[in-house]
Amino acid sequence: MNDRNRIQLTWISFLSYGLVGALVAVTGIVMEPVANFFGIPVSHMSNTFTFLNAGMLIAIFLNAWLMEIVPLKRQLNFGFVLMILMVIGLMMTHSLTLFSLCMFVLGVMGGITMSIGTFLITRLYDGRQRGSRLLFTDSFFSMASMILPVIAGYMLGKHLAWYWVYAVIGLIYVAIFILTQISEFPELSKKAAKGKAQNTSSEKWGMGVYVLAIAALCYILGQLVFISWVPQYVQNTFHMSVEESGIMVGRFWMSYMIGMWVLTLVLRFVDMHKLVLVLALLASAFMYMFNTATVVAHLGYWIIALGFVSSAIYTTLITLGSQQTKVASPKLVNFVLTCGTVGTMLTFVVSSPIVEAAGAHAALVTADALYGVVFIACVVLGFCTKHKVNAKAGAAAAH
Repeated sequence: MNDRNRIQLTWISFLSYGLVGALVAVTGIVMEPVANFFGIPVSHMSNTFTFLNAGMLIAIFLNAWLMEIVPLKRQLNFGFVLMILMVIGLMMTHSLTLFSLCMFVLGVMGGITMSIGTFLITRLYDGRQRGSRLLFTDSFFSMASMILPVIAGYMLGKHLAWYWVYAVIGLIYVAIFILTQISEFPELSKKAAKGKAQNTSSEKWGMGVYVLAIAALCYILGQLVFISWVPQYVQNTFHMSVEESGIMVGRFWMSYMIGMWVLTLVLRFVDMHKLVLVLALLASAFMYMFNTATVVAHLGYWIIALGFVSSAIYTTLITLGSQQTKVASPKLVNFVLTCGTVGTMLTFVVSSPIVEAAGAHAALVTADALYGVVFIACVVLGFCTKHKVNAKAGAAAAH
């Protein structure tokens, strides 16, 4: 494979993460305008966005098999057609049922695109280069999550219809589509994948994997519950405008992205388990400070601090999961990833009844409690993790 093609495929991966980040991040910004459009309470409207997360979960889970049957290029081309149809559907719909269907299909499209992006990075790069590329790819999720809420807040503040936000997100897929047409994709070898699975399936995972899976689920659930209801909380409690609430969400993702880059360097010198333990504790503390702040100016400081320390938690949990066996198992990594995606799907299932009963602030308190569970899981992990033992075994085998 020539360097130009490798770069093009790498950019498809970057943009695929950016697409999913944009779809997830704008939910909190557009939720109230969409609820007003359909004439229903915001707490009821949030349940509808569960279809987006459910579609994403199903797509990520199933595409492990679909990639062996349907060529990657064909999947991305089909996703582009779906994106156009769904944006048109959102523009023309006056039915909540059709809106829910569009959200589900957008979730499926995003999940397929993201899984292809992950596969391309793991296929194109090896060793430390793979790890650094995955972290950089993940930063595009944060970048889109930082930029799109600000754009969405500006558009809604100028009284543009909410569905134009999804049209703007669709431009990301236009770039993916153009790159897809000029790129050659690697074929997924069924026999190679089968052989690799046989080599890694005999080793038992151990308790650490399941502790990490619980931590991943609670972390993603806590993060998305928090970031989804922050706009409503600051608008209702501190009387911020929709543009200001979009900037607040953008601050979180900006510091999240910067933190990911900085902490990638720190990881080279600090034990992963110790780092994630400290980060989980700090994240819980900073979220508590945000939730209890009474001065508007302090909100920005606490959400920036929260974004920074939160940035490396999920990636570190997945990396620790891959180190629980001597040979990194794709099934093991996929299991932890799937549990994290379950947290995405449960975001509004868990938070909507809480908001309906006690308001947006109660949802933020719930998110902080979930971060507390992540910290406890990291403490428990210290008694059952195998990452140090397996790292020593790998180093001995290398020599």
